[in-house]
Amino acid sequence: MGAVIGIRHQRVAAAGFSARWVSFLCISCFFLGVFVVNRFWTVELDKENEDTSEERYQKGALKDNISCQKMESSVHAGGILNQVSQAQDVIMTLDRTISSLEMQLVVARAAQENNKEKFPIYARPPINQPKYRPKVFFVMGIMTAFSSRKRRDSIRETWMPQGEKLRRLEKERGIIMRFVIGHSATPGGVVERAIDAEIEQQKDFLRLNHIEGYHELSLKTRIYFSLAVAKWDADFYIKVDDDVHVNLATIGSILARHRSKPRVYIGCMKSGQVLAKQGVKYHEPEYWKFGEEGNKYFRHATGQLYAISKDLATYISVNRHILHRYANEDVSLGSWFIGLDVEHIDERSLCCGTPPDCEWKAQAGNPCGASFDWSCSGICKSVERMDEVHERCGEGEEAIWQTMF
Repeated sequence: MGAVIGIRHQRVAAAGFSARWVSFLCISCFFLGVFVVNRFWTVELDKENEDTSEERYQKGALKDNISCQKMESSVHAGGILNQVSQAQDVIMTLDRTISSLEMQLVVARAAQENNKEKFPIYARPPINQPKYRPKVFFVMGIMTAFSSRKRRDSIRETWMPQGEKLRRLEKERGIIMRFVIGHSATPGGVVERAIDAEIEQQKDFLRLNHIEGYHELSLKTRIYFSLAVAKWDADFYIKVDDDVHVNLATIGSILARHRSKPRVYIGCMKSGQVLAKQGVKYHEPEYWKFGEEGNKYFRHATGQLYAISKDLATYISVNRHILHRYANEDVSLGSWFIGLDVEHIDERSLCCGTPPDCEWKAQAGNPCGASFDWSCSGICKSVERMDEVHERCGEGEEAIWQTMF
């Protein structure tokens, strides 16, 4: 409107009118515009006034309601967010408490079931059992038999500390080492008395409620993990045969790399052939489950040495009554983790042979965690050769005390 007035002002001035008359005309146009706008709004307000009183009441109530809601939202928004945050904290605390109680229940059940195993118990129950599980780095169970006294002695004289050193290893390094053995089918016999005397002398055994037998190795392994979980709160649980050479510091370094992972299965992974023919060693009666004849097993750790994390050992303990056992112990363990969210770690330093293989690798700066001969599923003639393997492939007696885990 200002532009229009300006143009008219110029035209009027050009026509010869005086400045006074030009100003008068501009003022008149301005008031005329104000009058038109005012009249327009008056007409609109009159239309609104034609609404009934009920409609005005409803509109006012609606506006008041919206205003109240906005006010309440602004006042209580901070409080609601604070309450939600507090509720989430409470839920997380309850979740941790429930997880802790579930773990305690598992441990209690495992300990109770170990005393109620269907196999007869010939040894006296331990006295003054600890009411808590010591927190340790790893538990190593060395599977042994009644006839393997010389094998055990060869291990004690080489890579396994004895006496005070063994207790120091537990206290300072959090490493538990035990020979794992069950019971004889003939209670009170010569072999039972001999093993009882050795247990009393060496104090480095874990006794299972289990009847020893070659075809019961899968069951023995299952019972071992269940009992170990009940006795020690470890990051890892290891099974090793009594004819294998082990470098403890190297094993500890391997495990430490996977300490933050909840479900790991560490070993020298393989996939052997399923043997369907009867009468051969490692015959698998349930070969038909693995497809056509000549097929191979799924990937699993070789039975000489493998380690599993705490969650997996607990899983075995909880589900031990329904875990299926195949002919071979290492296959059985591998099958228990099929279908679970488990990370398989193929650790090649657990696949080493005896000298010169492990010796060359040690000289190259890659010491072996475990050494054995594939042809013998352990060190061939281990009693005679364990000392030689230890001398040529061992990491040194001080390594276990100097290595940081």
